[in-house]
Parts: sequence; C-alpha cells; structure tokens
Amino acid sequence: MGPNWHVPGLKTMDASGTRSGNRALTCAFRAGTGLCALSVALLAAPTSAQDGSQTTPPEDSAEQRPDGDVVQMELDVPAPPLNAQLPEIEPIVTDEEFAEDIPELSAEDDIELDRPMESIAEFEARLAEEQALADAGAETSGAETGIEGSVGPPDDEIAPIPALVDGDPVEEIGDAPVRDAELTVPLPALDAFDVEPVEFAETEADAEILEVEYGTVVNGLELAEADTEISLRDQFEDLSALEDGDGEASNVAQVAARLEEDSRLIETLLAAQGYYSPTITSRIDRSPEVNGQPLAAVIDVVPGPRYTFAEINVLADRTVPDALIADNMALKVGDPIIAARVQGVEAQIAVTLPQQGYPFAEVGQRDILLDPDTDDGVYTLPVETGPRARFGGFTTGPADGGEIAFDAEHVGLLARFERGELYDSRMVDDLRQALIATGLLSTASVVPELTGEVAGDGTEYVNIAVEQVASPPRTLAASAGFGTGQGLRVSGSWAHRNLFPPEGALIAQAVLGTQEQGAGVTFRRSNAGRRDRSFTAVAEALRSDYEAFEALTGRLAARVSYDSTPLWQKPFTYAYGVQLLGTIEDDFNVETQEREDRTFFIGGLTGQIGIDRSDSLLNPTKGFRATALIEPEGSLNSGFSPYVRARVDGSGYFPFGDSIVLAARASAGTIQGIDRFDLAPSRRFYAGGGGSVRGFAYQQLGPKSIEPNPDFDPTDPDEEDNPFISRPIGGRSFNEASFEVRYRFGDYGVVGFIDAGQVYDSTTPGFSDLRFGAGIGGRFYTNFGPFRVDLATPLDRREGESRINVYVSIGQAF
Repeated sequence: MGPNWHVPGLKTMDASGTRSGNRALTCAFRAGTGLCALSVALLAAPTSAQDGSQTTPPEDSAEQRPDGDVVQMELDVPAPPLNAQLPEIEPIVTDEEFAEDIPELSAEDDIELDRPMESIAEFEARLAEEQALADAGAETSGAETGIEGSVGPPDDEIAPIPALVDGDPVEEIGDAPVRDAELTVPLPALDAFDVEPVEFAETEADAEILEVEYGTVVNGLELAEADTEISLRDQFEDLSALEDGDGEASNVAQVAARLEEDSRLIETLLAAQGYYSPTITSRIDRSPEVNGQPLAAVIDVVPGPRYTFAEINVLADRTVPDALIADNMALKVGDPIIAARVQGVEAQIAVTLPQQGYPFAEVGQRDILLDPDTDDGVYTLPVETGPRARFGGFTTGPADGGEIAFDAEHVGLLARFERGELYDSRMVDDLRQALIATGLLSTASVVPELTGEVAGDGTEYVNIAVEQVASPPRTLAASAGFGTGQGLRVSGSWAHRNLFPPEGALIAQAVLGTQEQGAGVTFRRSNAGRRDRSFTAVAEALRSDYEAFEALTGRLAARVSYDSTPLWQKPFTYAYGVQLLGTIEDDFNVETQEREDRTFFIGGLTGQIGIDRSDSLLNPTKGFRATALIEPEGSLNSGFSPYVRARVDGSGYFPFGDSIVLAARASAGTIQGIDRFDLAPSRRFYAGGGGSVRGFAYQQLGPKSIEPNPDFDPTDPDEEDNPFISRPIGGRSFNEASFEVRYRFGDYGVVGFIDAGQVYDSTTPGFSDLRFGAGIGGRFYTNFGPFRVDLATPLDRREGESRINVYVSIGQAF
C-alpha cells in the first residue's frame, strides 16, 4: 500500500488579499487500485491579515489505522426536515457506464502505475531546483532521487523549501513558484476598480431596429410582357414571396432569401412563356437614410429570345377520320413554346379521342428538345390511340365486397346510348351521373372493357362495366316552417328507397302543426320504364284548421312525372295523374248566415308542364322558370259536375355583379265552370303568406264573410270583442307579383322585397283592389339551400290585419 498524506493547513485568499478560512484535504492512495478519495471540509477560523502572521492550524481531521486505511472525520451536516420531499437526483454517469467506458488500468500496461508517487516535499524541492538552474542560466539535468521512479536530486541534496509570497517557509503544501512579478501585486479595492463598458460594432440606431423595411423593384419584365398575352407582373405579384411579406422582414437575411426565391419564380414564369435563357440578377440596395432603410430588393431581368416550335411531331396510329388528332392540335410551327398551350393541346387530345370512339387512348410523355443556337425546339408527343370501339352490353357487380342496388338491365335503362353506337365518353359520364343521382349507391365505377367481338368498319364492341356498392337504403328526414296565420308546421318521413327493386321506394310521412295534422303512405318508383320518369301512388289523410275553413280530407292519387331533383335539375318537366278526394269541410252559408259542415267527393285529372332555365333549384341567381297547371275536376256528390282549375307561374333572375340578384315573379289562376258555393272551400283560391303575398297572414286576401263572433258574449257587460268577425271564403281567380333584391355576403344574405296580389270572386282575375306588402329578410346559405327568415308588413294596413308577419322556411321564396 502506498503512503497516506494528510495536509491540514491549506489557506485561500479572498479578493481583498486576506486569507479566509482553513480547509482540510485528505488524499489516500491504495496501491493496485488506482483509486483516490478526496474530501474537503470548510472549517471556521479567524481571518488574519496579509502580514506574515499565521493562524493556528486545526487538529488533524483524519488518522491512520495500523492497517494503512485512513479514517475520515464526519462533517456535522444537519439532517433534512421531517417529511421533506427531497428530489431524486439521477447520476450523470452511472457506475455501469463508468465501468464500461473506462478501461481497467494495471502495471502491465504502464510500469509508471506501479511506482510510488513522489512526496510533496520532493515535488517542491525539484521545482525549486529547476527554478534556480533556470535563473542561473544553467542547463537543467535530471538526477536520481532516493525514491524509486522519481526524478530529482538525492535525498541529502534536496534544496530547502523557499519562503515565497507569504513569507512562510514551513508549509505542508507550499506556494507555487512565482515567475510573473505582477502576481505578487495586491489586488485593488473593489470601490477603486474601474469598469469600462464593452463597445459593440453596432450603433444604437441599429440596435433599435426590430424589423427591416424594404421595397420590391423588378426591371426588364416589361420586355417579355410586350409579346405575351398575359401580365407577367400580375402573376409575379400574386406569387411573390417579397410581395407576400408586405415590405417587412425580420432581418436582411430574410429579405435576401425572399429575393432568391423570387428570382427563381421569375425564371419559371418566363420559361412558361417560352423564354428559356433569361439573365436574372438580384441585389439589395440601401437607402441614403441613416439606417439604410427602406431597403430595395432589386431584380434585373433580361428575358432573352423567345423560343418557338421548329417541329411538331405526333407519334400515333392512323385514326378515323385521319385528321382527328391534327384538327385538335392547336399548335403550329413558328408558334412560341408556351407551357399552358402545350398542356391544353394535350388535354384536348386526351378528351377528344375517347369522345370519338377511342375509349383506351392515352397521351404519352411529351419531349421538347431545345436548341439554344437557333432559339427553337422540337416537340414530340407520343399518343397510343388503342382500338376504335362501339358500345356493346353492360355488366355489373359489387365493389369491395359490397352489395349491388340493381342489376345490369336497370343500368342499361339509365344509359342514353344503344348497342352499336360509336363509343362516346360523354355518354359514359352521363351514365355515371345518373347512377349517383339515384341516391342508392355509395360507390359507382363505370369503365369500358374490351370484348374482342368485331363490330365491323374496323371497330369492336366494348362492354360498360359498372362496379357498385349499395348505400344504406333507409332514410329519415324532417323539415319545419312557420308562417303568420299558418302557424308552426313540422313534417317528418321514413323511407326505404329500394324496398321494391329496382328503385321502388316506400315512404311514410307525417305532418304535425298548430293548424295542420296528417299522415300518409307513398309508393314511388324512380326511373320507371325509362330514365328520369317516376311513378307515384299516394294515400293520405289530413286535418286542416285554418281561418278560411276546417276540413278532414282523405286523398288517393297516382302520378307520372318527369321532375327536377336537387341532384338533377332538368330544363323541361312534365306531370300527369289522377286523384280522388273525399272531404268534410265547414263552410259559411250566405243564406242561413251560419257555418255548416258539407261533404264533397271530387275526382279529377292533373296535367303540368314546366320550363326551367335557371342555374339552381333552391337558390337561382340567373335564368327563368315557367310552369302551367291544369286540373279538370268534377263533383261526384250528385252526378258529375265538371269544372277546371288552372294556374300559370313565371319567375326570372338577373344577376348584377357577384353579390346582387334581382328576382321577379308573377302568377295567375282561374276556376271555370262552377259557382263558388258549389266548390269545396279547400279547392278555391287563396292568397297571403310566405309563398304568396308576404305582409299578410296565410289565406287572408280575397273575399271575406261577415259572421257572428262565436266568442262574443252579449250578456257580459265587460265584453270588448266585436260581435262580428270577417273570415276569408276564397275565390275563383287570383293574381300575384313579387319583386326582390337579394344581396349575398359569404354565407349570409339580406333581401328586400315587395309583394302584391288579390283574390277575386269572378273567374277572371283583375287588377282592382290590389294589396301590397313589403319587408326585409335574412338568408343563411347552406349546402342544401338557403335558410329563410322574412319579416313583412302590409301597406295601407286595414282593421284586423297584423302589423308584422313572420315567415320561416328553407329555400328562396321563389
């Protein structure tokens, strides 16, 4: 075991030149292990001035056992408080990591490890000798010491330890030799220490700059714009990183990065117009202001020559007709090489060939070989036309393991082409839209398939393969509305849209309102026998309680129609059908001056035609619509008493800019061949309400009866009600007109409107006593149409009429 040393008197100096405190340092070496244990303890001691005096060293803080181990003196460390939550400190280097990364050391690797270390005295003596020899200018030479493996003079020639700065010649650890005289000079007092601030290269003005302002200057772009059909400057400003930064950046480096990005942008824009060898340079100029701002980000452009087509080569098989590709190649030799034109021509060929009998045509990868010596290029386009084909049959099946909604026969019913017709991709796209419009498919894929069957004239048949996945067939739907005089009305329905395939739906519906309640069942077959034609059969019962009449009605009806749907708006529609009604209604008898229940049995036919040239079913902004309805009917109470109901409606829509639409509507109707009293009250004409003349309650316009008020009590001295009331009784003709100004901003809109109309007892509508209503409405636009709220008031309001009328619904008023 090697020697153990205990050095109790190590002194330190503070900034004022005084020693402060004593420290005990214990270092124990154990031979063969290479381990050193070091402990330091701060011991309280009086402070002595730097005058050569020495404090009494503390007692030894460690003692040596006979076996050579050192027993350390434990420090008086206070215990932590009770229940203290001390943090768990993870070791920086674990024992395992230390043992793994530090190799084992042994004397076999280095013989110096097996030699004992020289003592402190020997170490200091050697240093002193080296210093003395250096001062005398003599060459230092090593000498063997009395300790094996150490370098220095023999034991009997060890130089005495010099008294250095502190004048203390007796020390366990002496002061290091002083070779710089400045180290012996006492430090100045803190209050006399002069601190000079650090000076930076930046000025105060620069330090205050938090953002860099700049402007963008592009020179030379107008040289290319003179020959192009578009504004390159506008394109640059739309895409520019400099312009997007609004003239502000965090630092100059950011301005430089944006400048580099915009230089590449201009190069791309020029290449798209045929300028493939431009010269583009950029720089950042400082302004003459003190801080150099605003900077100028400058791009200088020399467009260079504009490249043109030297050759145009299309590599394709012969087509029918021969010029099919050439006629759709809107490029010629000498034209500038403009990227948009090239892409447009390729797209045109890719679209035209499938429309002209080539379902498998593919446009290959273009090649444009540029020649900078002649400033032109050779354009080569490979086109694989594939076989020319005619429509064959249909196949269908499920996709992705789903179920099909209908078979191939029904798919053929939806197609607008016949077997043997030349293939046209537009007809295939139309079939795909028709499949989606059924609402029965969640997935529909329509693609041509080769059959190998020759069709003559160099063509072959292709089958149309339809992969389909049926969507959930059941649907729940609900709607709600409110109108003054009509009250609250909520309707709901349940439908199985394919209960009787193909496309045979069963619908159960119900209406619940403050003045209307009912239920019914409807069978509807869409695409019945031909595409877009529907057959509907209805059985329903309805109870109505309006001011004009009360009715309990049963209705059976059948109808064939060609109608528009939200997914498939049609320019021409028609409908015809038959209906049978049985109704019990209360009606005012002018002769008896009383209301009485009357029973009506009515049978009739229905016919309607419509023209729709508007751009939307629920929210039109341009175009017009017109419909005409005629209903020959007859009373079946005692024999057959025929009469005819008819009405026409028309509306137009005129856009002004992107936000304003002017809309107008006019309607008129007549009933011929029957007196009003013989006509069921529910079959007469009425006006007023959200879909008629706004500003008036539902069915409130037209002739009225003066009837005793059933709520009037003549015996009550405090009775304030009028003994008579007026109630609408309907008429045999009417006319209506509406005008709206619709302003839309985002998903919201405001509508101002004025409506006019009247109902007449005569069979021919006139223009006497027209009533007007005006108001304002709000719109919230959704994917399925606008949500509508209208407020209106009657102009020249009369006694008994509401001042404000409210209407809530889905869709525009017309």
